[in-house]
Amino acid sequence: MPKVSVIIPFNNVENYIEECLNSVLSQTLNDIEIILINDASTDRTIEIVEGYLQKDSRIKLININERKGQGFARNRGIEIATGEYIGFVDSDDFIEPDMFEC
Repeated sequence: MPKVSVIIPFNNVENYIEECLNSVLSQTLNDIEIILINDASTDRTIEIVEGYLQKDSRIKLININERKGQGFARNRGIEIATGEYIGFVDSDDFIEPDMFEC
């Protein structure tokens, strides 16, 4: 069981998702799972995310085929989270390296 489940819903953020994911993957707390929720993205975001899936086994991808919105996507992430704690990161943001350790 990971210490923290990090939930990141996304929709059409191809210009931001790499910086977001890099900031989460470089956390000083390594004991995390990263749950990416694709809220029916139609741009290249899903292709970028699939590349990250190949690089890190802590990443899980959930696809929602019809746009449901941030609330639905976050709740879906909570349903499958296995961490002791839950954290949220917006897909167009990046975080400090020690955010989840602190």
